[in-house]
Amino acid sequence: MKLLCSALVVCLSLFSAVGSETAQTKLSLGDPIPTVTASDQDGKTVDLANAAKDGYTLVYFYPKAMTPGCTAQACSLRDAYQTLQEKGVKIYGVSLDTVDAQKEFQAKESLPFELLSDTDHKVTSAFGVPLIKNSFAARQAYLFKGGRLVWLDTKASTDRQASDVLAVLSGNSHTTTNAANKTGAEVKKSNAAE
Repeated sequence: MKLLCSALVVCLSLFSAVGSETAQTKLSLGDPIPTVTASDQDGKTVDLANAAKDGYTLVYFYPKAMTPGCTAQACSLRDAYQTLQEKGVKIYGVSLDTVDAQKEFQAKESLPFELLSDTDHKVTSAFGVPLIKNSFAARQAYLFKGGRLVWLDTKASTDRQASDVLAVLSGNSHTTTNAANKTGAEVKKSNAAE
């Protein structure tokens, strides 16, 4: 009986260790951007850690290209793109859509920034972004400065995504205080779901 119990404990320990290796890790303020690559809308490989080593980098996740909420989110960033560029912000949108779907979305909405295809779930997993029905990324946004996380929003807005980022960049104390003081550095927003 002792041997059986010992074997069971060892098996459970191994199972939990394996499960923890594959579990998604949530990023916290100050964490470095994950070292991960993905193909953009043109099939070009983008190394996010290398792209984010200087200045500001916004990586935002959305459920599905060309859906109403995701289009509003992308167009919010498109419409404020010049202002974000003046503040030195590089933008990368990420979803589980194919390269072709990302290309179509970018062209249809005249998006001036790169869209990354995460069909293998490597980017969502590296960032700890939950998946909905294993088919859609949850809507989230991460702002890095010099490769370190300075703000995140796990309930990212649709049509206010750009204004939320600009508020952080302008030093709006309400926004940055909420980001720094909430558990997991989350900033709650309305209109986060499609």
